[in-house]
Amino acid sequence: MTTLSPTKARANLTHWLKKASAGEDIGILCGDKVIALRPVRVFSEDADYAKREYGVTDAELKAFVKRANAQNARDRRAGRMTRYKGDLRAALRD
Repeated sequence: MTTLSPTKARANLTHWLKKASAGEDIGILCGDKVIALRPVRVFSEDADYAKREYGVTDAELKAFVKRANAQNARDRRAGRMTRYKGDLRAALRD
């Protein structure tokens, strides 16, 4: 790992960011700690959580939703699932 002082890193920051982006381990000293520069993936807020968190494809997610909806419909018809008609906020306060 290449370890830099903040002054040295600041003097040629673009250079060090490109190296870190290319996979090189770059660290900047902050007191007695080394802070690593690493690329991270950034997702927009509207990106689907299941796709991002579990790495599923659109087709896999669509198939799962279809199976879950079918199972819920079967459970409702069989009386294993009913709609809650109470006051959830009041129940949670108690």
